[in-house]
Amino acid sequence: MLASSYNPLLVVCSLLVAIFASYTALGMAGRITTARDSGARWWLFAGACAMGLGIWSMHFVGMLAFSLPIPLGYDPLITLLSLLIAIASSAFALWLVCRQTLPWTHLVGGALLMGPAIAGMHYTGMAAMRMSPGIQYDAWLFALSVAIAIMAAGAALWIAFQLRKDSSHVWRKRLGAAVVMGLAIVGMHYTGMSAAQFPLGSICGAAHHGVNTNWLAVVVIVVTLAVLAATLTVSAFDVRMESRTAVLVSSLAEANEELTYLALHDSQTKLPNRVLLHDRLEHEILIADRDKSRFALMFLDLDGFKAVNDVFGHRSGDMLLVEVAQRIRANVGNEDTVARIGGDEFVLLARIEEPTDAARIAETLMKAIGEPIFIAKHELHVTSSIGIVLYPGDGATQQELMTNADAAMYHAKASGQKGYAFFETSMNSDAHEQMQIARELRVASARGELTLHYQPKFDAPNGPVIGAEALLRWSHPTLGMILPGHFIPIAEKTGLIVPIGEWVLDEACRQMRAWHDAGHPQWTIAVNLSAVQFGHDGLIELVRGTLARHALAPRFLTLEITESTAMSDVEASLATLQQLKDMGVNISIDDFGTGYSSLLYLKRLPATELKIDKGFVRDLAIGTEDAAIVSAIVALGQTLNLKIVAEGVETAAQKAFLTRIGCDSLQGFMLGEPMPAKEFIEAVAQDPASTEAPK
Repeated sequence: MLASSYNPLLVVCSLLVAIFASYTALGMAGRITTARDSGARWWLFAGACAMGLGIWSMHFVGMLAFSLPIPLGYDPLITLLSLLIAIASSAFALWLVCRQTLPWTHLVGGALLMGPAIAGMHYTGMAAMRMSPGIQYDAWLFALSVAIAIMAAGAALWIAFQLRKDSSHVWRKRLGAAVVMGLAIVGMHYTGMSAAQFPLGSICGAAHHGVNTNWLAVVVIVVTLAVLAATLTVSAFDVRMESRTAVLVSSLAEANEELTYLALHDSQTKLPNRVLLHDRLEHEILIADRDKSRFALMFLDLDGFKAVNDVFGHRSGDMLLVEVAQRIRANVGNEDTVARIGGDEFVLLARIEEPTDAARIAETLMKAIGEPIFIAKHELHVTSSIGIVLYPGDGATQQELMTNADAAMYHAKASGQKGYAFFETSMNSDAHEQMQIARELRVASARGELTLHYQPKFDAPNGPVIGAEALLRWSHPTLGMILPGHFIPIAEKTGLIVPIGEWVLDEACRQMRAWHDAGHPQWTIAVNLSAVQFGHDGLIELVRGTLARHALAPRFLTLEITESTAMSDVEASLATLQQLKDMGVNISIDDFGTGYSSLLYLKRLPATELKIDKGFVRDLAIGTEDAAIVSAIVALGQTLNLKIVAEGVETAAQKAFLTRIGCDSLQGFMLGEPMPAKEFIEAVAQDPASTEAPK
């Protein structure tokens, strides 16, 4: 037999190529697993070519490391066939390990197919030498090489399946596995080479016409390493791009989810908004029609929220809304929908059995909302007005149900009794009328429809006139003269009271300036402030600017606030009233005796006068409870060094009694009705010191 030898450097190179090829194969398995559709097919093709080339290159470099004492060469076509066998077996291996599962039966079957294929590649490559006589093989070593190929294939398939998922440290495991796989492949190759025997006198038929081996080893190694490196680089780059794409897709999904949430929920309270409410209301209507069931739609509006918002600022108002939303949510069922549809308006959608269930829910919510709310060390109180509609019965569509619930809520607010009201057909006309008034009130001032009437104030008992109270009137083009009690609550609800109040203050001060210039320099003017106006941040600067604009000394202006307004938040009221008093403006506590004042706080209010409510004066007679109350109020005011004003004086007996117990000034229809400025000055000019001014 011919003596054979090996080039140690090329043997080492073949081992390195085998390890590199194994690492590439493991990476390709992971890449194919994560790819989708056509991308997976392309990666399978590229991975099979790279892996097959790597295995074949290891084999061919090992062949080139082998030498005999005769010239050697390799038939190109047979050599190419061995490469194709390597690529085909690699494609099968990658396809197998990229399945969802790899049962033991599939693993064994794959090893039994792939092992002989790899051995076939080796022995086909050996046949490319075209030895004459043919190569003789040791049967045991031949069988051992095939067995090694099968075991190596099985181990490679199992390892590749286990390490196909990409992770932060998987490359370390793949590197270790690649070394094991490379050694197994090299072991199979050199076992097969050891099985080959070359008889004396053998010649290589491809030595002169085959591939020249002098430079082939370097070319194969360089090309193979370049292909494997390029494949790994592209794979790594693609993984990184896919990772970034996945992050981007995830971020976009989260952003879309957040945008969807924001589009369907209120940003402050996190409750469903109007859009989501409409969707759920439509769903409830369908369910009720299908199952013949019932549900209640409740429209909730907070009473006193605007005053809190204006006095303490929008941040406190937002915190109040969040707290109210939590209280509503905590007192209804998990399947019920609570939505905020804007401002201080909430809607509850609740399934019920009987109307009494809706009433019970409304009472529970009113109690929960009415509990004190502590925000920024302030104890705040708000109440709620609730309108209730039932389905079926109170409307057939979403629009009808919402409109009718809103109408019922306004009725509950106006009635001032239980705080909630079930819808009745008659409420629709009231609701439409209120909406019409609100729309027309927005343009009433610009159209010149708002006017002031002035009711004279007399020094008790017989005059003279010491000033007037400015009273707002709306001269509607079709409805005629509208009194404030009819439109002021709507103005407060819509926020129109603030610009209307600014106009009233400005017009009253302008008129008083004109009367001073006309020869009545001691008259004073009284202007009523609503709770919303009193709590507005710009009140102090508004008063100061208005007085300066009309060159009116502060002592000639009296601002009237109701007892309940002054007591709604005592500390804030004290601060505002003190600033007005420091400015020189007079403060009058209007409708005194109708609220729930604490004398402890009342004595701290920097007021200059108390105004007895006309409700006490109307039924006044000696010996009655009203007489006792009025006498007590007068005595209290005198003790606190306040002037006392009685309004609603309509009879001589009332005037006499009020004068006798110590009232300083009087107002009433007996003395003088509210009248336009021109009529007011004419009436005073006729008899300025009379006890009864013309009506």
